[in-house]
Amino acid sequence: MIAELANGLIMPDTVFERMRRWSARLLVASATLACFVQAAAAQMLNLRYGQAFSAAHSIFSLPISVAQHEGFFQQEGLNVQVIIPVPGGADKMIAALDANWIDVTHIATPFLIRAAMANSDAVAIDTEFNNPVYSLVAKPTIKSYADLKGKLVGLADEQGTITISMRKLLAQHGLARSDYVVKTQDGTPQRYYCLLHGDCDAVVLGQPQDLQAIAQGYSLLGRSDEAVPEFLYTVTAVRRAWAAANKEALVRFVRAMAAAFQFIRDSTKRGSLVKVIAETTGCSDAIAGQTLDLFFQSGRDVLPQRGEISLKGLQQVIAMMGEARLLKPPLPPAQRFVDLQYLHEAGVQ
Repeated sequence: MIAELANGLIMPDTVFERMRRWSARLLVASATLACFVQAAAAQMLNLRYGQAFSAAHSIFSLPISVAQHEGFFQQEGLNVQVIIPVPGGADKMIAALDANWIDVTHIATPFLIRAAMANSDAVAIDTEFNNPVYSLVAKPTIKSYADLKGKLVGLADEQGTITISMRKLLAQHGLARSDYVVKTQDGTPQRYYCLLHGDCDAVVLGQPQDLQAIAQGYSLLGRSDEAVPEFLYTVTAVRRAWAAANKEALVRFVRAMAAAFQFIRDSTKRGSLVKVIAETTGCSDAIAGQTLDLFFQSGRDVLPQRGEISLKGLQQVIAMMGEARLLKPPLPPAQRFVDLQYLHEAGVQ
């Protein structure tokens, strides 16, 4: 180009225009290279998320389902594989975590507390559900708590908050433990089956099965949050030693979950959220919508804002376990069972 200018073949203005274009191309190439280097640095990290068999298709898988469905994990550079390691309930999940079958797990807080008190390395890093709404649903012929005397009631694990809160609800309405017979069944689907097939006179159900049963004419006697309005239900747990060696993966996980909670709370996303609930739980869109309406009723703090951990809510669980004689005094502080550094690092708490 310089030789052409010297020989008068091109005008100076043309030279400057060509130089400008060449510089622009160089900038684009540099930016492309920078993006490639950045993408290579932010490589995909693998994470094995353990889920209890009883929770896999329940409403309590909602946060993880939304994060997957909406691509929030991928946006954070995470490849999250959901694993159901063993049939059973939440009591099996810490064992799977300790055995290194999984990296992180969904767990009800009483089981985390019990495991930690028995020297497990497990600790909570974020919240999945704050205050669940469990319904006591009975056969159509049973219209009151008094009608439950001598009847068979399907409850969950005796050491979990579901059964503890239900027993408190029954006691508030005049029923002592000796007034009814208990059948322990893990998971809402199993208890729902027991009710529909007539084996149980009443059962405790989560969503959407409680709403489905009510729509079919079964009796709603009461809900768990009438007896225990505020506690921390489920969290994501990890092993402390593994977490310390995989901090970046956990910070990305917490950010993705925070995005999922923001999506759930965004009223403009309701249609998409209804579809996720319907697909996950197998219910109709109408029942999925009723579930959301129930969760966001005034005074019900079912879900966290962004996955933050309520130490007050966790301390309430510890108090409930103490009242049920599942923990001996002195009761431990809630701080013992959480590690907030990942929420702090992600800008959530």
